[in-house]
Amino acid sequence: MLTQLNNFIIWLDDVVWGIPLIVLILSVGIYLTVRLGLLQIRHLPRALKYMVKNEEGGSGEVTSFGALCTALSATIGTGNIVGVATALCAGGPGALFWMILAAFFGMATKYAEGLLAIKYRTIDEKGHVLGGPFYYIENGMGRKWRPLAKIFAFFGAGVGLFGIGTFTQVNGISGAVKNFFDPNNAHMISLFGKDYSYMVLVASVIITVCVAAVVLGGIKRIAAVSQVVVPFMAVAYVLAALSIIIFNIQEVPAAIALVVKSAFGVKAMAGGALGTMLAAMQSGIARGIFSNEAGLGSAPIAAAAAQTKEPVRQGLVSMTGTFIDTIVICTMTGLSIVISGTWNVGLEGVEVTTKAFQMGMPFPPVVPSFILMLCLVFFAFTTILGWNYYGERCLEYLTNGRMKIVMGYRYLYILAVFIGPFMTVEAVWKIADIFNALMALPNLIALAALSPVVIAETKAYFNKLKSDKE
Repeated sequence: MLTQLNNFIIWLDDVVWGIPLIVLILSVGIYLTVRLGLLQIRHLPRALKYMVKNEEGGSGEVTSFGALCTALSATIGTGNIVGVATALCAGGPGALFWMILAAFFGMATKYAEGLLAIKYRTIDEKGHVLGGPFYYIENGMGRKWRPLAKIFAFFGAGVGLFGIGTFTQVNGISGAVKNFFDPNNAHMISLFGKDYSYMVLVASVIITVCVAAVVLGGIKRIAAVSQVVVPFMAVAYVLAALSIIIFNIQEVPAAIALVVKSAFGVKAMAGGALGTMLAAMQSGIARGIFSNEAGLGSAPIAAAAAQTKEPVRQGLVSMTGTFIDTIVICTMTGLSIVISGTWNVGLEGVEVTTKAFQMGMPFPPVVPSFILMLCLVFFAFTTILGWNYYGERCLEYLTNGRMKIVMGYRYLYILAVFIGPFMTVEAVWKIADIFNALMALPNLIALAALSPVVIAETKAYFNKLKSDKE
């Protein structure tokens, strides 16, 4: 029975995360890119400036930078380290090209999500903000579409509690800590009928205490921690990956050429080029979308809390999240792997990136291993924080603001973090994937339906800026 259930979950995951959903997400991004006139190129400098320069006089609970860091805390995760490696192993170096291309179009999608999050959010008399796809579906498309908003909120709360937010992340943290400090399982303890390394228990307790200390303080504390941890971990990881590129600078041109050639199947033998190209496309696009979450509808929940009165401004700030997550961080990871050649030596997952760091850095293997372990810990920890916020906001909408239920969810979330390392996560990952895809469908419908609003708001904002200068 369990085998049949597991097979069904695997089948359903393959269906919902198959070609149709990937094409749908990519199509929305391409459409918005064309209608917005390549906004992600023309206004990226302005977006990066807005990212660090908070708006004065806007309504909201946290700064625009704080809202961005909260969103990045959920998107910059183990996928940036493990996911990129998986994509390159499955689709070859060309997967990196398609990952970057998907992120380019995803920037337009993320812009639209951030804009709509501010335009249709709600703020009560106490200044409490609630927004995201459920409100731009209900307030933008009309109350008759409220069931679609409820569907999004239901799957969003489920993803946070039962999958990406808890079990998988803390399991990744405990696994990384155990592999570094106790790789040979020399110190074991028996729990729940199974033997675990002491380091798994120690990691579980420490992470649970840290998560509880942050999430019990709500969005303001989550944003405050994210504003410190997210820039620190992103810069540290980029510097580590950049050092590999610098120390192997002579290999970079060949690596870039290999990425481009592999993306179009040029390196394949005659007759196999199309198959190689399709494998690279599917692996790269799917992993890029999963990494930066453009189109899934999670980031606008955080964007809605930003202290701003300009939807377009927050849309531009939200857009930088995809740029940082995929075009910067995932590209750094991918180039490190291609330069070292570890994508094609029989390794899997985090072992691929670890080996790339060990080969690329002129240090003893223990140094890059320790750096990568720290990055994994911080990446996964901030993802736990970000998805707690997403799950709570989804549940708040779903229960019409019953905060006692939301607080109960918060304590269940902390409990799930504690038990995460002791669970088998393969099925949980699949269920989380399915919930994520089912979140995306209502959001994509809303983005398509409300695209005229996005275009009109964008034109009005930039026309106003132009007239103010004249």
